[in-house]
Amino acid sequence: MNASATAPLDITPTGSDYEIVRRVIELITLDYRDQPSLDNLAAQLGRSPTQLQKTFTRWAGLSPKAFLQAVTLDHAKRLLRLDDLPLLETSIELGLSGPSRLHDLFVTHEAMSPGEWKAKGGGLTIRYGFHPSPFGVALVMVTDRGLAGLAFNDVGAEKASFEDMASRWPNASFVEDVEATIPYALRIFESDQWSGDQPLRVVLIGTDFQVRVWESLLKIPFGKAVTYSDLARDIGQPTASRAVGAAVGRNPISFVVPCHRAVGKSGALTGYHWGLTRKRAMLGWEAGKI
Repeated sequence: MNASATAPLDITPTGSDYEIVRRVIELITLDYRDQPSLDNLAAQLGRSPTQLQKTFTRWAGLSPKAFLQAVTLDHAKRLLRLDDLPLLETSIELGLSGPSRLHDLFVTHEAMSPGEWKAKGGGLTIRYGFHPSPFGVALVMVTDRGLAGLAFNDVGAEKASFEDMASRWPNASFVEDVEATIPYALRIFESDQWSGDQPLRVVLIGTDFQVRVWESLLKIPFGKAVTYSDLARDIGQPTASRAVGAAVGRNPISFVVPCHRAVGKSGALTGYHWGLTRKRAMLGWEAGKI
């Protein structure tokens, strides 16, 4: 038998590479509260950021930033599970920016009256348009009172996405009007346009219970996540986790009303109406903005 065929594959970094990887892991593990940047890590190790990124990723299988996020998440779960710290104290303990970006997009919201909800959109004109976004094609839907719908789809699935959303308000009048929805798309996906001086106005169209759940979602800080049980307790119905999960799934304003920040009790990413891959992308995008 050929000896090379039975020799174990050596995937261990050697020499200076090994020392770099070992030191990066050590620094991140010890200093995660300071959330060290790639530039900071590189400076401490006397390497260029590009060189450090390539070396660590090649041997560890993920970037220094991804490793930092994994370490931070592990500590976050411990703090929330064992220490029972309030959310604000947890974010400070982890070195993350506090939950003060209300909520990141500076959203203000109102709910339509029960009568308007029962009318299933009767008498309501909803303008819509499709726009590129970091998470695929975004379907933006607006009324005279503000953003009413935000959905996502892959290229070619626009019709199915629209039909899914339109079925929620079957008696409404729908008008394709890209010019009306462009300003909303820019406000939502261009973070340099997030401003407390010009809050993004959202109108919630749903049952009273759904609206309460969606309002609870708006309290979740940027870059954080809560469980369905947390949401149930927040609205004063601690035994209604399953109903809360259903309401989260019916959230018509994805991303802005951040249903992607709701996770299972174990911390696992559970079902997402627009796909788990998109949910992971949203959480990763937010992590990169912190």
